[in-house]
Amino acid sequence: MITVNNLKIEFGIKPLFSDVNFVINDRDRIALVGKNGAGKSTLLKILCGIQHPTEGAVTVSSGSTVGYLPQVMILQDNTTVREEVRKAFKGNTELKNRLDKMNAELSQRTDYESDEYLALVQKFTQEHDRYMLLGADNYEADIERTLLGLGFLRTDFDRPTGEFSGGWRMRIELAKLLLSRPDVLLLDEPTNHLDIESIQWLEQFLAQSAKAVVLVSHDRAFINNVCNRTMEISCGKLTDYKVKYDEFVKLRAERREQQLRAYENQQKEIADTREFIERFRYKPSKAVQVQSRIKMLEKIVPIEIDEVDTSVMHLKFPPCLRSGDFPVICDDVRKDYGEHTVFDHVTLTIRRGEKVAFVGKNGEGKTTLVKCIMGEIPFTGNLKIGHNIQIGYFAQNQAQLLDENISVFQTIDDVAKGDIRLKINNILGAFMFGGEASEKKVKVLSGGERSRLAMIRLLLEPVNLLILDEPTNHLDMPSKDVLKEAIRAFDGTAIIVSHDREFLDGLVTKVYEFGGGSVREHIGGIYDFLRSHNISSLDALGISKSVKQKSEENTDKTDTASTEQQGQSESRQSYEERKEFQRKLRKAEKAVADSERKIEAMEKRLKELDCILCNPESASDMTLITEYTSTKKALDEEVEKWTTLCENLETFHTN
Repeated sequence: MITVNNLKIEFGIKPLFSDVNFVINDRDRIALVGKNGAGKSTLLKILCGIQHPTEGAVTVSSGSTVGYLPQVMILQDNTTVREEVRKAFKGNTELKNRLDKMNAELSQRTDYESDEYLALVQKFTQEHDRYMLLGADNYEADIERTLLGLGFLRTDFDRPTGEFSGGWRMRIELAKLLLSRPDVLLLDEPTNHLDIESIQWLEQFLAQSAKAVVLVSHDRAFINNVCNRTMEISCGKLTDYKVKYDEFVKLRAERREQQLRAYENQQKEIADTREFIERFRYKPSKAVQVQSRIKMLEKIVPIEIDEVDTSVMHLKFPPCLRSGDFPVICDDVRKDYGEHTVFDHVTLTIRRGEKVAFVGKNGEGKTTLVKCIMGEIPFTGNLKIGHNIQIGYFAQNQAQLLDENISVFQTIDDVAKGDIRLKINNILGAFMFGGEASEKKVKVLSGGERSRLAMIRLLLEPVNLLILDEPTNHLDMPSKDVLKEAIRAFDGTAIIVSHDREFLDGLVTKVYEFGGGSVREHIGGIYDFLRSHNISSLDALGISKSVKQKSEENTDKTDTASTEQQGQSESRQSYEERKEFQRKLRKAEKAVADSERKIEAMEKRLKELDCILCNPESASDMTLITEYTSTKKALDEEVEKWTTLCENLETFHTN
């Protein structure tokens, strides 16, 4: 279907990759892997013809079609969901007209044995088969089936696309691409905006209906379930492994060990040869051997070792000014889009220094409430931003807002002020944009690199309220860990919108659940929230029990993969011990909070009883007197219990 010959692409002195050769065949399911910036997205753009290589050629077989889903795209807002998806079938009318014309010609001709007639029959058959493959006149049923599979409700079909969040709008584009049924599907991070139910549907679709697939994804379970072939871009070369991703990881480790041994042997050979040359260079009796060794040394081709990304992204938020005690207060906030109510009666208070999570399925209003807090959209109700608040906002589409025509350095230089301009190169180096990388144009950066660059912009000014909307999209595991530690050490308040439970674990102390038009508060960490719903994944909110079970299986696989990656920095045992410590700490904090609420309620009731018993008519009421006595006794016991719980909690903070 697609043949790639001697492909080379370069944006600077050093090529991004070169000498790339491979063939994409029918039923291939290819995972394209490599570190951020290796050239994965660039290769997809070359395959679909959006970008041209410096050298080499990409040949698409005659009659084959290619469909491409980019990480970032400009979406239309002037149509409904159904109308937008119908655009996938814009070629149906033209094809139907051609078929009608050929059918009329066949009915009029009588030269049944001629070569021209047989050729026309063959062409009609091929075009008719293609027409049927595209859905013929029944494409409306295909539209509904695909939209439902991707998580839309029937009531969503006639809603304007502008009413949907970024994640749902990306699903609309994915639906259009899948319905156009290209021969080769090129998917760049397709799972970034999908929940587990939709991911499983997409897995099934790709396995059963797609012809050939090339995808880039950081979702290990997804690429394992879909792909049967893995291609890695590393050291500017592409290596093709005819195995699934998990097997590729093992083969790559073995390959790197072999490379290391070969490299060490080669270095020893080079050192021995140089020593011989230096030792006998000036001895006439050894002149022939010396010249022979010099020629040998010149012919040696250095062995390259596959890259292992050991660079660290150092991220630290600057000290912030002290804000008011309550940075955000919502009282009966409501947001409607036409007749559709996103949420209603939202009442919440976020205290200074709290790290809270907004969770829920896509389209339930997480980003919408963030935009209300930012003052970007109108709403009803009362929403108060506290005293002395300075907001730092990282939006889902932050990377899209960067100017693509300027360099990485200029992007930061344009917004830097004062002495910070003298440290731009140091900051860029800390974010893995050192040296030549700082001169790259933004338009050639990968999704992960753009996200890192957008994060740098956020760091240039001190803020005390940090609002991060899906900050881990396009970030690899090491970058996620560093960002998590930076937020944990942040002095101010943080609101984090995310589906990534591992990122939120140990980071947030309160969870706000969005769903069914309301927002519910849950005290505790993300795992406390998941246990209260008897689920293991944020993506499993609101789905059936059977899907939950599958979700848990997939999550277990993903957790295993994540642990393997984190194992480079700490052992599994220490990780589990830390998780257990965090669990016990949250339990102790929750026990103290529960006890304080009970004490507050009992003290309030005692005050009420005092007022009632001061009234002469009620002074001799034995029921009230008994209640007062029992409440007072219970209060004393609870205060004693609270003291013990506080002492227990103090032991955690001193350890």
